[in-house]
Amino acid sequence: MYTNNSCPVITRMQNCQGNGRPDREYESYRWKPSQCDLPRFDAKKFLELMRGKTIAFIGDSVARNQMESLLCLLWQASKTVEVPRNQGNRRMHRYYFRSTSTKIVRMWSSWLVHQTPEAIDFAPEGVTKVHLDTPDENFMEFVPTFDVVVLSSGHWFAKQSVYVLNNEIVGGRLWWPDKSREAKINNIEAFGASVENIVASIVTHPNFTGLAILRSYSPSHYEGGAWDTGGSCTGKTRPLEPEQMVKNDNIDKMHEKQMTGFLRGIQKKSNKSKFVMMDITGVFSYRHDGHPGPFRSLDPNKRTQFGPDGKPPPQDCLHWCMPGPVDTWNELVLEIIRREYEGKKSSSS
Repeated sequence: MYTNNSCPVITRMQNCQGNGRPDREYESYRWKPSQCDLPRFDAKKFLELMRGKTIAFIGDSVARNQMESLLCLLWQASKTVEVPRNQGNRRMHRYYFRSTSTKIVRMWSSWLVHQTPEAIDFAPEGVTKVHLDTPDENFMEFVPTFDVVVLSSGHWFAKQSVYVLNNEIVGGRLWWPDKSREAKINNIEAFGASVENIVASIVTHPNFTGLAILRSYSPSHYEGGAWDTGGSCTGKTRPLEPEQMVKNDNIDKMHEKQMTGFLRGIQKKSNKSKFVMMDITGVFSYRHDGHPGPFRSLDPNKRTQFGPDGKPPPQDCLHWCMPGPVDTWNELVLEIIRREYEGKKSSSS
């Protein structure tokens, strides 16, 4: 629906063709649900449904990946719609389509909950403290101004951090100096707690009446190590067949905790908003071919230069090539928006 050359907002690391990836079959696969049809993305339909409205992508770099995909899909309507410009700032990227007064927003929030470097109890200053029971105020203050919110998180729970609940340290990731104390929760449980909190915070916000979408955990496909230990997805050119699927306990557990957190949070609903879980984890576990892998850089040495230990250069088996599988996520978002807003129009008439 677009090419890497036709969309100027693609982050360099996701521009797989521009970085020299030799194959491109991965661009052409589409997901066919077993019990329904998923329409191709219709840029004009999206802009019309979102006339006068704002959609915000909030979360980590995978949220940015999805937001850029949406912009690229909308760019194809540029023959009749002006090319939007970023009218935002570093805190909030804000693209504006003047013809329909539609805004596409991105806000960074690594964990979706409050985080601070200040010292707490036996955790010194500098190590990130993730307050699992407090939403990230940096974006929550703007939530009432958004009509559609798409949330993305999870992968930062693999990074070094300290988990805080009720101002008490309850666990940590890659940090736990006091072996005499027992950590109460691990990073997967912390992820579930953060999801419950942010969902509850949105469905109880007195001034939010819009549509919220929680996109489920995006699967990565590192083999032979992690992102920083020589993990690779080199040479993956086709989706996995069902018999090739290998169970990934970490992805399964992160997905399970996210689902549980969502269901617990939604039970606290007290406002007029609507909240939808967009579950992509199982489907996109097949798409090990859709990541940049070694083609995350234009520098050929970063693609081919092996380290002194014989390991391949660092690869990106987490984010998604553009064009690529990530575009399907926005087909799903459009379908959710269509059902929400077309239903309201018909009921009001």
